[in-house]
Amino acid sequence: MGELLKGRAWVFSDDVDTDLIYHNKYLAETDPKNMPQYSFEYYPGKENFAKEVRSGDFIVAGKNFGCGSSREHAVYCLKEAGVPVILAETCSRIYYRNAINNAYPVLFIKGLSEAIKTGKVNDGDKLEVELGTGTIKNVTNGNTFHGDAVSDLERDIMSAGGLIPYLKSKR
Repeated sequence: MGELLKGRAWVFSDDVDTDLIYHNKYLAETDPKNMPQYSFEYYPGKENFAKEVRSGDFIVAGKNFGCGSSREHAVYCLKEAGVPVILAETCSRIYYRNAINNAYPVLFIKGLSEAIKTGKVNDGDKLEVELGTGTIKNVTNGNTFHGDAVSDLERDIMSAGGLIPYLKSKR
């Protein structure tokens, strides 16, 4: 988890609910590998996300990312699309727990909502993210953001492949 991740930013506003991440009409899909094709289909301006996202790209969001229902599909679709981490000022508690339980990191970056609103980070900007320190550098414009690093427990859960494998390893 100490490696430097590099990719493009996909920028989202505050209060992105799970219906916008992964609409409820696709909940019958049970194979996570098939879920990325439906990501953000109903988010205004991001309808082509599923076709254009590349492995290594980042989700950059303001406050309360993943609010709404507790569906794990909203985690699976982004993880399986190759998005290595969610960068958000805050996210809903249930989304955060679903992410960590499924070995998917979320970094909390204070002030990110305002940075989005003032154009300090934009769609397509090239970012470098260090999970071990919580540092995000916008290579495109030179802005740097400091978030909470992934904790040791989160790192252990993710290294084990999720909460269930982690707990089984502790028996």
